Amino acid sequence: MAQQVTTSEGEFGGRTAVVTGGASGIGLAVARELARRGARVCVLDVSAAALGGLPDGIEGLPCDVTDRESVNAALRGVEERFGRLDVLVNNAGIGAQGTVEDNGDEEWHRVLDVNVTGMARVSAAALPLLRRTAAEPEESAAGDGTGDAAAPGAAPRNRGVAVVNTCSVAATCGLPQRALYSASKGAVLALTRAMAADHIREGIRVNCVSPGTADTPWIGRLLAAAPDPAAERAALEARQPTGRLVSAEEVAAAVCYLAGPAAGATTGIELPVDGGMQGLRLRPAAD
Repeated sequence: MAQQVTTSEGEFGGRTAVVTGGASGIGLAVARELARRGARVCVLDVSAAALGGLPDGIEGLPCDVTDRESVNAALRGVEERFGRLDVLVNNAGIGAQGTVEDNGDEEWHRVLDVNVTGMARVSAAALPLLRRTAAEPEESAAGDGTGDAAAPGAAPRNRGVAVVNTCSVAATCGLPQRALYSASKGAVLALTRAMAADHIREGIRVNCVSPGTADTPWIGRLLAAAPDPAAERAALEARQPTGRLVSAEEVAAAVCYLAGPAAGATTGIELPVDGGMQGLRLRPAAD
């Protein structure tokens, strides 16, 4: 039975958000948190079965990010259902294990097509809707409550239009057995900064969130396939200074910050949610 999401007129009240890969894991946690904070949320996911199990209050549309026609059809569906788009969360992605010797050309093409090119496809299809929203006057930004349009040449007043991409600490930390995955997330980080530069004058902010090892279904499958799942989990936890895996809900909170009005002056950044993996170098714990 689908779980219901309780919403309120919070910081995202009146806004519409799209979350790709939003039917499970981090994406589902993001969709739930955006809805809880007042957004109208539409999940785009390749799994029709997973879309059927979305919580009440969250809508879903089928979308294969590797297929431009599927992406364009999904964004047309968003426009038809909601009439606007304020927030895009590019979360769809797949994992890969191994060194450069272990992944063949077909797997390289597949992972990059989902994790990088798919993100570009969705963003390109969403930009006309995002631009239209960004061009709307916003009373809170006008300062005088008139809602008058901005002066010619001025930056758009609506500061609530944002894109948040899901990156990873693998983009900046050298992790073993993650060559292909790391390359794809390094590209996501570069793409995020390029998009931020391209669209800042259109009133569209672009940032990314970089989770550490998160407690998601993908990690669950890796652990289940390990010879000793408990030992493998302990090893993953030990490489994070906090000594535990990151929760999907913690990543969702970071995404909502970057997508929300409190981050109105923030664009082109990577926000790590990694238990200290990137920044801390701790001494070994004493016995």
